[in-house]
Amino acid sequence: MSTLSLLLGVGFLIQASSPAIAQNSGPANGQSNANTQNTAGSAHVLTPAERGDIYMARKMYRDAIETYMQAPVSAQMLNKIGIAYHQLADVDTAGKYYQRAIKMDPQFADAINNLGTIYYSKKSYRRAISEFRKVLRVKPDAASTWANLANAYFERKQYERSTEALQKALELDPAVLESRGTVGSLVQDRNVADRAKYHYYLAKSLAKKGQNADALLYIRKALEEGFKERNKFQEEPEFAGLRDDPEFKQIMATEPKVL
Repeated sequence: MSTLSLLLGVGFLIQASSPAIAQNSGPANGQSNANTQNTAGSAHVLTPAERGDIYMARKMYRDAIETYMQAPVSAQMLNKIGIAYHQLADVDTAGKYYQRAIKMDPQFADAINNLGTIYYSKKSYRRAISEFRKVLRVKPDAASTWANLANAYFERKQYERSTEALQKALELDPAVLESRGTVGSLVQDRNVADRAKYHYYLAKSLAKKGQNADALLYIRKALEEGFKERNKFQEEPEFAGLRDDPEFKQIMATEPKVL
């Protein structure tokens, strides 16, 4: 779900619209099938969960679902099935599996976060916020969920809350906006309706954290996407540390071509 994506539990950066999965049980180099794995010269028969993870790594999501369903039922397995359906863009079925996982384990932060990305993708931002806040009660240091919460607040035009949540995400993990490889972990910024304004707030948060190179990138993006209030970059205190930077001066002196 570009740079800011819903972080799936994962897990959706989820990405919310196109979640990517990262699992540790992919096939070894040269492995020919998803049923056995060579370990120290002997054949290891993989469990259904392990075989399902391999299918997920290969983006064979329907095979993964069928295989996961052969494993003992658990909250983790239900969440993985939900992720596979999410990858297939069957968000309704994915949501049902996330809900089943949460019913089995009400503290399962990954599944709660993933359910939040479902609501986000359906533009039910109030419900998405509720789910993300539940995650943060369980895992207050989940930087990706703070970033997801920032996106959801932004969509509801609660810009101050959005900025606060984004600053918290960056405080916990300065690289959170570049997170990759977790299912729907992050809701990406391409789901944000007003990207110019969104990138302005993102630049402001990054500048406040002293991440000047990233702030300059998003100042440029904001202007290229039609952000009109360029005087804010010259006047607001968050950008004070950038004003002597040659790249900042060049950006301010150039009339960008709106994309």
